Amino acid sequence: MTSRCWRWWGRSAWPWTRPLSAGSTPSFRHQFSTQEKTPQICVVGSGPAGFYTAQHLLKQHPQAHVDIYEKQPVPFGLVRFGVAPDHPEVKSYGAEDHRALEIPGEELPGVCSARAFVGWYNGLPENQELKPDLSCDTAVILGQGNVALDVARILLTPPEHLEKTDITKAALGVLRQSQVKTVWLVGRRGPLQVAFTIKELREMIQLPGTRPILDPVDFLGLQDRLKEVPRPRKRLTELLLRTAMEKPGPEEAARWASASRAWGLRFFRSPQQVLPSPDGRGAAGVRLAVTRLEGVGEATRAVPTGAMEDLPCGLVLSSVGYKSRPIDPSVPFDCKLGVIPNVEGRVTDVPGLYCSGWVKRGPTGVIATTMTDSFLTGQTLLQDLKAGLLPSGPRPGSAAIQALLSSRGVQPVSFSDWEKLDAEEVARGQSTGKPREKLVDPQEMLRLLGH
Repeated sequence: MTSRCWRWWGRSAWPWTRPLSAGSTPSFRHQFSTQEKTPQICVVGSGPAGFYTAQHLLKQHPQAHVDIYEKQPVPFGLVRFGVAPDHPEVKSYGAEDHRALEIPGEELPGVCSARAFVGWYNGLPENQELKPDLSCDTAVILGQGNVALDVARILLTPPEHLEKTDITKAALGVLRQSQVKTVWLVGRRGPLQVAFTIKELREMIQLPGTRPILDPVDFLGLQDRLKEVPRPRKRLTELLLRTAMEKPGPEEAARWASASRAWGLRFFRSPQQVLPSPDGRGAAGVRLAVTRLEGVGEATRAVPTGAMEDLPCGLVLSSVGYKSRPIDPSVPFDCKLGVIPNVEGRVTDVPGLYCSGWVKRGPTGVIATTMTDSFLTGQTLLQDLKAGLLPSGPRPGSAAIQALLSSRGVQPVSFSDWEKLDAEEVARGQSTGKPREKLVDPQEMLRLLGH
């Protein structure tokens, strides 16, 4: 992409009466005339899905004019806000909301979503008021995916190991004062159903100053079933088995013996209630239903056995899934599945409108999945353009948006403005040896730009 082909517009608040969801919900609206030699394409959302789609469109149709709109004053969505600061190479989130636990006590202080916690330490403006209380000894994360492991790792990593990352200054200060010594990751099903990957697991096992807690009983009989599972799952389970069942080597044993912090996996447990503290002002634990598995393969599900147990803690983070939000009444949305109904990216019954990313397929996959998916959506759009299937007639394009913003007194943040903010962040980070010190206050960003 070159500057002659595309422009980027950001705002700290989206100017529509009914906001179009952008940022980490990668959905976008395309409107252009099939009669035009220069198709005008509007992409709403500057996360990976939006940028990858724009990239494909411009590569395949060099005459296209693409405008990318974003509700945040800075671009790149989850690449900026959804990645653990010590894992800059890993990009694996991409929806704007989290799935609620829907259990009693979820509203208590000390309970929040892993998504909000990630946004807090990554500088997402809307999460900067989170102020998590880390004065407790034990934290419970409900979920056993990569996001859950990311959060556990940040909670347990020695703060000095985070100093040279782009974690926010405020978050690092809170983590320096943290009293959390133990983190439990709770899952409804068993070791064969965990959703994290082997890379993240290996890093947790080797995390300085920590030791893993795995109950060998959870792994009995598992070795015999490994022949039935795909190779990636087999390698992951074998690592879990070795960690749980085998005696560690001398070096590892010494490291674990001296560890001051610990993390553990609790399998076959389903949250039923967040237990309040005696004064009702916080969380004191999670009541869990003991489960067993029914079914085979992908149909395996957890069912309650009737037994219950309480797991004491002072912090509860839910990491049980993500979902997209509806963006506008004019755009179809399946609230149950959390997606826009579509066929290969074509939004159902709305010619000229397309979608990509998790709002297209649901909250699955990582950055590479989104890239492939976005290219396919871009290809679908180009096929429709070539076939003359898009709405005909003149369209005002970006000029109409500019006029609308001007009439409302809104001065958008341009990509050149972002480059100024980027330079400021990098300069601030240099003094402390960080790649950047993220700006987290939209008003400060606008002041720096003279808006």
